[in-house]
Amino acid sequence: MTQKTAALLAFMVLTIFTACSTPPPPAPALDLSLTRLSKENRFLVTLVPPDGTIGIQQIQSWQIKLATPAGVPIAKALVYLNGGMPEHGHGLPTRPVVTSEIAPGTYQLEGLKFSMPGWWELIVAVQVNGMEDMTYFNKIIPVPAPGK
Repeated sequence: MTQKTAALLAFMVLTIFTACSTPPPPAPALDLSLTRLSKENRFLVTLVPPDGTIGIQQIQSWQIKLATPAGVPIAKALVYLNGGMPEHGHGLPTRPVVTSEIAPGTYQLEGLKFSMPGWWELIVAVQVNGMEDMTYFNKIIPVPAPGK
């Protein structure tokens, strides 16, 4: 191996090591509220995560609460959730589904999973009584503590 080839190889290894060990840039200033009005102000949507730490690589059950802007629960709606990581260009690793309405305006969501720490965007779409609308939520999933 020539000295020039060895220097180029060392530079490439150092570049790869630096890129892999550098933390990602912080997410832009995000609204992390879990209650939002839908885009057209038709629905008030609240995400209710499980109690405790939201981990990565764990299938989770959440609830979605749906109400009018005045706060009256909305029953018998079709509610969908999707999402992904805007900075990474990929979606959720699972297809979460609303499995039941557990109380008027409270819907059980099953199968939500975050595959890695970072900024996730969750999109909730609603259809009821001929109306439809959607809203977006930001969620930051922390880096797990060592040993977890």
